[in-house]
Amino acid sequence: MTALLPWERSGSKVRDRQLTRLAVVYVRQSSMQQVADHQESTRLQYALVDRAAALGWPASRVVVIDEDLGRSGASTFGRSGFQRLVTEIGLDHVGLVLGIEMSRLPGPPPAHKQKSPL
Repeated sequence: MTALLPWERSGSKVRDRQLTRLAVVYVRQSSMQQVADHQESTRLQYALVDRAAALGWPASRVVVIDEDLGRSGASTFGRSGFQRLVTEIGLDHVGLVLGIEMSRLPGPPPAHKQKSPL
């Protein structure tokens, strides 16, 4: 017997209201060297479009934001893709955001907020 994925179970957390909004796939790697050296990561990120479809989003409602591919996440300055993502979320246009390493989405925490080693 094959295990069901969360969205395949009855009682899925994806609601109709979310499906009326966009599913955004945010694709990013920190440098062009990483893009060149880690092509599989880039491929996997673009494949998240298929995950959105599996969750019920029609292709016409899935948006790929990849303008920040090869740009450092050290700050949000110069990251037009991130700025676009935040704008779309703020306007309540987004029902789902998909990406790899989402905990790093806005970049590293400011130096004064980083924990110092003991």
